[in-house]
Amino acid sequence: MISRVKIVTQVKLMPEVDQAAALRSTLRTVNEAACWVSKVAFERGVPREYELRKHTYPRLKAEGLGAQAAQHVIKKARDAYTTLHANIRAGNLGKEGSKRRVKAESKPITFRPKAAQPFDDRSLSWQLDAQTVSIWTTAGRIKNVRFACSADALEVLQQYRKGESDLIERDGVFYLVATCDVPEAETYEPDGFIGVDLGIVNIATTSTGYQAAGRGLNRYRKRQLALRAKLQKKHTKSAKRRLKERSRREQRHVKNTNHIIAKTIVTEAERTSAGISLEELKGIRQRVRLRKPQRVALHSWAFAQLGDFIVYKAKRAGVPLVFVDPAYTSQACAECGHVDKRNRVDQGLFICRGCGVVTHADRNASHNIATRGETVWNAGRESRVPAP
Repeated sequence: MISRVKIVTQVKLMPEVDQAAALRSTLRTVNEAACWVSKVAFERGVPREYELRKHTYPRLKAEGLGAQAAQHVIKKARDAYTTLHANIRAGNLGKEGSKRRVKAESKPITFRPKAAQPFDDRSLSWQLDAQTVSIWTTAGRIKNVRFACSADALEVLQQYRKGESDLIERDGVFYLVATCDVPEAETYEPDGFIGVDLGIVNIATTSTGYQAAGRGLNRYRKRQLALRAKLQKKHTKSAKRRLKERSRREQRHVKNTNHIIAKTIVTEAERTSAGISLEELKGIRQRVRLRKPQRVALHSWAFAQLGDFIVYKAKRAGVPLVFVDPAYTSQACAECGHVDKRNRVDQGLFICRGCGVVTHADRNASHNIATRGETVWNAGRESRVPAP
């Protein structure tokens, strides 16, 4: 059975004036309906989707929603509560009785007028050669809505698009976000492993010599933080609008940076037929103790995003990838294995108290991660010993 990885491809819609009005009205209508369904679910103790459908589907149909749209509105509301309960169980909203958790549990979930709405193949059809779509709206089905995307994105859509697509409106522009089911390449037998040490001063340092410095990104973030502070003091509508724009701009900048770093690492591994060894960073924000000025950098850096990018790009390229325990990788000497807290002299300098080797601290950690990756890979392989 061929393993597959899900990725999302975004295209920009370019509707005519009347088409844009229909799309805008549709999003507003379905999200108002979703708020009502959410209220019903909250009042009835959030029943299962089938029971919730019995209480809400007839009214949604009577108000003019198509059958598929009504089903998706109900499912969207029910899924929102499923996510909320999962976050509560995971402790993401605080302990029982905390202010944030009480606020989340005490009222129905609401949906923004421009929140994403899913469309399946019955209510949305793609004409990829003509680069147009046909989509259901509250004003009827509209056809020949043009869209724009890169050549690579169009090729992925043509080969692998599968399942639902989400319609969203952002700053007056409409987008369709399509799910693509891409097959993973066959994983090869690695000739060694590339260790990747992740950090804040240096975003990523590999055992092969590549280093993605975080100086520029950290300067950019500090500048954005200062601008946000100025805007927050104004308390005006325009200031709030500017804050949202800047937040999205910063997210796009960080995402693009992480994409570039991930692609560089995976391409190097593929070129040298090596595997990739990554630190298991789950829970790093809870484990690490930092001074107050350092906390902003830690909590604003997208650890999980960079890791996810490396994982999915490695799967698409067939590059072997393992996760290792990061404990003591910054204190252990990659040459002799001596572990001492004093080995790490400062952020960038490592001097082994055992053998005296002097090297860059992040480079030393990346070699330790590479060694652990090879150990984990060998331990997980099937035994090749003949059966007795």
